[in-house]
Amino acid sequence: MTQPTKISITPLLRRLWPNPAEANVTASEIALAISHIFTDQLSSVQTGALLTALHFTGWDRKADVIAECAQAMRDAAWCVDVDALRDVVKRRGRREGSYGGGLCDIVGTGGDSHSTFNISTTSSILASSLLLLSKHGNRAATSKSGSADLLTSTTPTPPNLNTITPKTISKVYESTNYAFLYAPVFHPGMKYVATVRRELGWRTIFNLLGPLANPVETVLEARVVGVARRDLGPVFAEALKMAGSKKAMVICGEEDLDEVSCAGRTFCWRLVPRPNPDYRSSNGEDSDTSDDERPPRELVDVEHFMLSASDFGLPAHQLSEVSPGKMPHENAKILMKLLSNQLPSDDPILHFVLMNTAALFVIAGVCDADVSNMGHGDSGEVIRERGPGNGRWKEGVRRARWAVESREALRMWGKFVEVSNEFEDL
Repeated sequence: MTQPTKISITPLLRRLWPNPAEANVTASEIALAISHIFTDQLSSVQTGALLTALHFTGWDRKADVIAECAQAMRDAAWCVDVDALRDVVKRRGRREGSYGGGLCDIVGTGGDSHSTFNISTTSSILASSLLLLSKHGNRAATSKSGSADLLTSTTPTPPNLNTITPKTISKVYESTNYAFLYAPVFHPGMKYVATVRRELGWRTIFNLLGPLANPVETVLEARVVGVARRDLGPVFAEALKMAGSKKAMVICGEEDLDEVSCAGRTFCWRLVPRPNPDYRSSNGEDSDTSDDERPPRELVDVEHFMLSASDFGLPAHQLSEVSPGKMPHENAKILMKLLSNQLPSDDPILHFVLMNTAALFVIAGVCDADVSNMGHGDSGEVIRERGPGNGRWKEGVRRARWAVESREALRMWGKFVEVSNEFEDL
C-alpha cells in the first residue's frame, strides 16, 4: 500500500508558539492541521508538537478552535447515509412535548478523576425508553471503566459494537431506539494519533473533541454534554452554538464532575432557541434575498443556571456513595440490576442516574408535554412544576423512574443487543 505523502506544518508551529494571537493564527488553520492527522499525513513529531503547543497556549480550549477541529474530525469519519437515517428517524421517532422525535446523545469529556459509576452511558439506555439515542463513546482513557468497556461486559450476551457501522446504523433503529456508536469504528483516522497521545502523558484537544464528534451530528436534535472543569462550560456552549446546535445543555458538577452532580450544585449552560425578529420568509417582502443572505429563522441564547438534587425531588448523596471504582464487569452487574429494577428505589447510584436521565428528557423536550401516555405503568400524572432554567426536572425523574420500573429501557437494550449480534462483524 502506498504511504501517504507527509505534510509539514512547521510554519504554523512557529506561529503557534509562544503567542498565536500575535501571529494571527486562526481556528481554520489549526483545524486544517488537525485534519492531516486523520489521513496519516503528519509525522508523529509534528503531531506531538501541534498538540503540545495547543495545550500550553490554551488554544485547545477556545470555542472556535474546538468547534472547527470537531468539524474536521467529523468530516474525516466514515460517511453515514444521512437520507436513510433521516427516513427511519422520521418513521420511528415519537414526538412529544417539544421533542421532535430526533436523535439524542448524552456524553462527557471524562477526566474528572472521580471514578463514578458509568452515569451517562446508563442514562443513555434509560432515555431510549422515550427518545432515539445515538450514544457516541469509546473505551476508557482516564478511568477503569469506559462506556464501551461497560457495555461489552454485560451478561448474558453483550452487544457486538463492531457491527454498528455507517452501513448498519439505519437498520438498528428499525428494531430499537438505542444505538451505541463505537468511536474506533466511525473514526478510523484516530488510530494515527493514539501512540502520540499516550506518550505525551497529558490531556490533549482530542479529549475535548469526542463529545462534539458524534458521527450523526447532522441528525442530532438534542444533547447533554458534561465537562470536567467549570471554565469549559461556556466554551463548550459557544462551540455548540457555532456548530449549529439549538437544543443542548453543558453541565459541570461543582466537584469538577462531568455529570449532573448528586452531591452538590451543578453549573448549567443551556442553549435555548428563540424566534429571530429580523427573519422574513421567502414569501415576505425580501423575497429577492437568497437563503444564504437571509437572517436565520431562530437565534440561540445561552442561559446559565445551577441545579441541585432537590430540584429533581431527590436527596443529595456524597460522591463516595456513587464511586465504586469497580472494573467493567462489576459495573456491568450494577447496570443490569438497575435496568431490571432490582436496585432499591433509594439507591444512590439509581438516584444519580435518574437525575442525569431527567436532564436529557428536559433538554429533548418530552417533559414539556402536559399529558403523559408513556405506556404500561404510567400514572399519567404530569409534574408541571418548573425549576431552574424553566425546566421540569421532577417530571424528568418521574419519566426516568418509569423507564426503569416498566422495564422499557431494558427492552430497548435487549433489542439493541439482539440486532447488533445479527450483523456480520467488521
